[in-house]
Amino acid sequence: MLRPEVSSTSPSAPAISLSSGETRSPQGPRYNFGLQETPQSCPSAKAASASTPPGTSGAAGDRSSSSSLPCPAPSSRPAQGSYFGNKRPYVENTLASNFTFGASSSSARETNYPQTLKTPLSTGNPQRSGYKSWTPQMGYSASSSSVISAHSPSVIVAVVEGRGLARGEIGMASIDLKNPQIILSQFADNTTYAKVITKLKILSPLEIIMSNTACTVGNSTKLFTLITENFKNVNFTTIQRKYFNETKGLEYIEQLCIAEFSTVLMEVQSKYYCLAAVAALLKYVEFIQNSVYAPKSLKICFQGSEQTAMIDSSSAQNLELLINNQDCRNNHTLFGVLNYTKTPGGSRRLRSNILEPLVDIETINMRLDCVQELLQDEELFFGLQSVISRFLDTEQLLSVLVQIPKQDTVNAAESKITNLIYLKHTLELVDPLKIAMKNCNTPLLRAYYGSLEDKRFGIILEKIKTVINDDARYMKGCLNMRTQKCYAVRSNINEFLDIARRTYTEIVDDIAGMISQLGEKYSLPLRTSFSSARGFFIQMTTDCIALPSDQLPSEFIKISKVKNSYSFTSADLIKMNERCQESLREIYHMTYMIVCKLLSEIYEHIHCLYKLSDTVSMLDMLLSFAHACTLSDYVRPEFTDTLAIKHGWHPILEKITAEKPVANNTYITEGSNFLIITGPNMSGKSTYLKQIALCQIMAQIGSYVPAEYSSFRIAKQIFTRISTDDDIETNSSTFMKEMKEIAYILHNANDKSLILIDELGRGTNTEEGIGICYAVCEYLLSLKAFTLFATHFLELCYIDTLYPNVENMHFEVQHVQNTSRNKEAILYTYKLSKGLTEEKNYGLKAAEVSSLPPSIVLDAKEITTQITKQILQNQRSTPEMERQRAVYHLATRLVQTARNSQLDPDSLRTYLSNLKKKYKEDFPRTQVPGKTEE
Repeated sequence: MLRPEVSSTSPSAPAISLSSGETRSPQGPRYNFGLQETPQSCPSAKAASASTPPGTSGAAGDRSSSSSLPCPAPSSRPAQGSYFGNKRPYVENTLASNFTFGASSSSARETNYPQTLKTPLSTGNPQRSGYKSWTPQMGYSASSSSVISAHSPSVIVAVVEGRGLARGEIGMASIDLKNPQIILSQFADNTTYAKVITKLKILSPLEIIMSNTACTVGNSTKLFTLITENFKNVNFTTIQRKYFNETKGLEYIEQLCIAEFSTVLMEVQSKYYCLAAVAALLKYVEFIQNSVYAPKSLKICFQGSEQTAMIDSSSAQNLELLINNQDCRNNHTLFGVLNYTKTPGGSRRLRSNILEPLVDIETINMRLDCVQELLQDEELFFGLQSVISRFLDTEQLLSVLVQIPKQDTVNAAESKITNLIYLKHTLELVDPLKIAMKNCNTPLLRAYYGSLEDKRFGIILEKIKTVINDDARYMKGCLNMRTQKCYAVRSNINEFLDIARRTYTEIVDDIAGMISQLGEKYSLPLRTSFSSARGFFIQMTTDCIALPSDQLPSEFIKISKVKNSYSFTSADLIKMNERCQESLREIYHMTYMIVCKLLSEIYEHIHCLYKLSDTVSMLDMLLSFAHACTLSDYVRPEFTDTLAIKHGWHPILEKITAEKPVANNTYITEGSNFLIITGPNMSGKSTYLKQIALCQIMAQIGSYVPAEYSSFRIAKQIFTRISTDDDIETNSSTFMKEMKEIAYILHNANDKSLILIDELGRGTNTEEGIGICYAVCEYLLSLKAFTLFATHFLELCYIDTLYPNVENMHFEVQHVQNTSRNKEAILYTYKLSKGLTEEKNYGLKAAEVSSLPPSIVLDAKEITTQITKQILQNQRSTPEMERQRAVYHLATRLVQTARNSQLDPDSLRTYLSNLKKKYKEDFPRTQVPGKTEE
């Protein structure tokens, strides 16, 4: 999952500051709230935010240390009866008075609670009950919860979005004031924020809480703007971002969640954005309600996105979807197997799709149609790949373009000029992209082609070309880009700009001429070099020359040497660099003025870029799927009510090993939905379980899968219980961690789940382990979930005599003679076969080939033999059980045939005849004399 990112950027608009300062009055308890103006953002904070990679910090509590960011720190918690420290300067500067809560409902209309910051974008009805008139200082204030009628909405929702490269990762928390239940959700959304709007419409909230950084007046985020446009009759409240703290959110859940639903902790412990949202939500609700919730009193549950499958963080880690468990820098993950994307947006989309696979078969098949067309049409594939690879980060570009700097600095000017060149570069790729897609046939590709027909692309590009030179484009290299920025604006638009550029050109020519003269003066092969940090400097390679006295002339200073290459400068060159920088500042300032005017003209059309970024990222991901198929023999999956894989293999293992992994078959239906897998240690059980889950995920994101044939049933939830490590952070032993994970599965599994359990019960004694496994199996057998249960408890295999939907499978091994040690050795075949394993005491055999003393192994064998005689009982199924089992399997096959068969009548008749023969062969001994089975 993406971790929240560090940023201490704060808006200048006032925001609610929550505290526990309390005063008493004769009328009852009263809370005083002061408007606190958050500190202005500082350049170092912006730099930290821009340079921090996604996944390292948070929308939740900002994790930056106070020493690294010289912004004013929040004031410490005040004493009782005071405001939030000394707030007088803030209050005087913002001309805002204190807000108070009345204790009784009769005074609710005359008092205001922490107020709703309304920007001009969110136009509410001032005459509506509960609203105060809007002023720049105070905004709208929402009505107190004490005056809510019984029939009005009573749900409060907190929404937070990731920042920087994590933009689009949404965390939500909602609570019904009439019902002590909190619903959490976190999901990746695209730039249209359709999922957020849909979820909010389902909740129908009374009030929406967001961070104050999301709705700065004049610089609101797109998410805030869309929500206010779609929910004009809903109250909006902003509170300081520091209250969106994921650590506090986790503490709230631990304290308030009732025991029956405490497994939600496992699901959300790495869902940082929904944790941040619940922290702000509960803190806010405590204040407006003037009360706190009792410990262990709330029902808290996590709901994933409706159109995506849910994969908890533990399963994502066990399956190595994004991060390799052995080496986090290693790309031997499912993401590494499929990631051949060319753009950052495509990479982000692939990542979010792997974590949240689709569940809509129609959408999946549309993606598969696209991949199939890309594989069949080489011209389309290479043409699209060539164009897509030239796109920059469109989403990041868009987010920068729509931001308006608070101060006109040189860096801000340079950034705007750069991004306008990037925008021109991006828009010039629209036509080549349309040409590459003109002959595509699949509906999804045609739809994306249609989105490129938007006339606004041409309008924006034409407006840009009236100001920006045709030759101005994105180029690699800091000097190249500096030149592009200097000469971006056309000549004769601003005569002072033209003069400044001529001055800059003369200075650059003088620098080149001076370095050339120095080379002639000292007979040295000097060349002009440039870096963004040093500006122009001199470089020289000493391959074929000898320096006099092995030293450079004294005129050269700041000398550095790397192998046989020298870098240095001179006093005159430093002065000329300063002149060059001064000239650049003038150029950037005048260019910035022109660019700002241009951007103001194209802002009304710029929203078409959201469609473009969505198109580019999706095409990039589909091309990545097709590219992965060309490197291996993947097959297009089908979607039925059966999980059937012929000769499937592990996609990550294929990337690691030089040889192709051993392929195995898988067949799971509603009639045989529970597989018990046995086999010796290291025979391949865990790898096989992971292989099934990875293939399922690949199929549901629209990728081909590693197999000769594959059919899948849509899994709406994927659960795994594989890891056997303890957890020091939660003070959990191996066994306790097992129990927490299996409890989470039992609480949340349903008929559409895919469940993978590997060696449950190893953390306790054998009798208890078998008992727990047996009970868990019986519970899961009551569901229609597809379950694969790997175990060393052979006693568990006999459960198939009671439940006909249980199938026993095992991994084969061969015994070979080790001539060097004159002992029998085990050869692993990694082949899956029907039935339970015939290997006995394979743990002892593994111990025998290790360095254990022979006497210890011999004693262990004798003791094991005695215990086995006492514990194992010969459990054989009766003829009646075999008959019932055969009837059950025949019935499920007939139902499956009726649902999915595409055979012609003659082939279907032959298939049914063979099915009847097999049915009779399954229990010939159970025929009742005098009767014939039909």
